[in-house]
Order: sequence, then C-alpha cells, then structure tokens
Amino acid sequence: MLEVSALGWIVTIGVIVALLALDLTLGVLRPHVVGFKEAAAWSIFYITVALLFGVVFASIAGWDYGTEYFAGYIVEKSLSVDNLFVFVIIMTTFAVPERYQQEVLTFGIIIALVLRVIFIVLGAALLNAFSFMFLIFGLILLYTAVQLFRHRDEDPDVQENGLVKTARRFLPVHEEYIDGKMITRVDGKRVVTPLFLVLLAIGGTDLLFALDSIPAVFGVTEEAYIVFVANAFALLGLRALFFLVKGLLDRLVYLSTGLSIILAFIGVKLILHWGHKDISDAVPEVSTPVSLSVIIGILIVTTVASLLKTRNDPTAKAHPGSLKANPNSEPADR
Repeated sequence: MLEVSALGWIVTIGVIVALLALDLTLGVLRPHVVGFKEAAAWSIFYITVALLFGVVFASIAGWDYGTEYFAGYIVEKSLSVDNLFVFVIIMTTFAVPERYQQEVLTFGIIIALVLRVIFIVLGAALLNAFSFMFLIFGLILLYTAVQLFRHRDEDPDVQENGLVKTARRFLPVHEEYIDGKMITRVDGKRVVTPLFLVLLAIGGTDLLFALDSIPAVFGVTEEAYIVFVANAFALLGLRALFFLVKGLLDRLVYLSTGLSIILAFIGVKLILHWGHKDISDAVPEVSTPVSLSVIIGILIVTTVASLLKTRNDPTAKAHPGSLKANPNSEPADR
C-alpha cells in the first residue's frame, strides 16, 4: 500500500493550489480572447508539469505506482476531452462571448476539482470498507459504457439541465451578459446573468462526469493519492486545452465510441478484481501495464479512425454522446 506522508500531501496540494491560482489569474482577472499560440503554450506547460510530476513520483514511490499514475492520468485526460465537447455545446447554446469563456471555464474546473475530491474520499472509504464495491463500480461503468455507446451520435440537452431549469424558475434571470458579471443589479433589482446559468450548466455536467470518472480511475489504481493527483493534473490543463482543440473536436467522430469501450474495459477489470478477491484466486486479473497499453491503443485507433473518416467524409461531425436519449438531437450518419 502506498504511504504518503503529511508533508507529501501538503507539498502536492500546495503545487496544485498554486497552479489553480495561476489558472484563476489568467482566466478571471485577465479576461481576453485566447489565441491558438497561447492555448498551445499553456497546454504544453500543463502536460509537461503532469509528466514531470509522474516521473518524480515514480522515482520516489516506485514505477509500479508510477505506472498506475500515468494510466490514471491518461484515463482522466481522455474523459476530459469528452467534457470539452459538452463545454463547447454549453458555450454555443448560451452564446458566451469569447472574452468571458476563460472565466467560466476556470470556475467550472474549480467546481470539477472540488466534486472529484469529495467523490475520491467517498470512493476510497467505500472500497476500503466493502470489497463488493469493486463489483458495484464495475457494473456502473458497464452501464455507462452501454448508454454512451447507444447514444454516441447525440448531444446532451443543456437546456434540460436540472440546475439551469431550477435557476430559470426561481431566480430573476437577465438575458444579457453584463461586463462578465454573474450577479448584478439592473434598474435597482438584483439579477443573475446568463454567465451564472452557464456556470450552473458546467457544474451539473461536472457532477455527472465525476460519477463516471472516479470509478474509472479506481479501476487502474486503488490508491486515493494517485486518484487525486491524476484527476487534478488532468483537470488543470482543461482550460487551455478547450481553446486549443475546440476547432478540432468536430473531427473526433469516434471518440464517444472509444470512450465507451474504455469504460467497458475498466468495468470488466473491476469486476474481475472483485472476483479475484472475494470468490477465487483462479479468477484472472488485468495488470496495470496491460490496462495502460489497452487504453492507449484504443485512443490511438479512435483518433486515427476519426481523422480518416472526416477526411473521406467532410460532412461527418462528432458528438460527445449522452447517457440518455435526447429527443431534440438528430442522429448523424458516421
């Protein structure tokens, strides 16, 4: 079992908070339109930091744990790309001005990180107390994989987001963006702006993704520390990655299919792990190096197949997929 000292936790959290503060400064205190070069530079920076952390961590804790970290990071990074699909839909649906997109993305990432910390603590406690939770998590991922595959050609209905519907019902919502404010006064009356609704939509989306991503990363490691850092470093680069790839997302037509296969694979891995622990040692387990290889292989095949598809059929368009049918979504031919 991985032993992380109090100092280790403090240093790790300090680094993540510092990076989060940097992201907050860039996204909120200096709102501006992010160009490709800036987005590329920051994306490279965050990925480099995540990789360097993995190397340092592996050299200290051992490469078995290091491999688990990199597997967890890749799983969370690939799932975060699907987050970006939904973020693009939210930004488009609410017609968010480009100069305010950084602000709402940064706050959305903070919400996502807080939610994941909560679910990591709960998940680790449940797995330590009840070994059958590996079976439950595995079944959750299998269900999610099936639903995502069934609705892989659909977009989630942002306007049907429960938080957004509740806000529109009970709060005075102004229809215009006002100097990037979420809550302000208009004619002496306190109102919320569309930017506040966008944050609610992203927060609700983050909650759904946390319910899927945490069981997924526990499928490659049982260590809460590794789960935490893999999630944190994957999320910290999300703001820059959004501006870097939002013009390319439409070309990843098979991404939702690939993610459904990855989730199904990890679900089976968790169920086998439960069977090995609770039923018989004869039940096979999937090692972390094999998991890492399978996940990377699926992502490579998915990306190459997507690019070939869109090159041969320029009308093909990617969709993030949905966990339930959207009556307003028209299935696309792939």
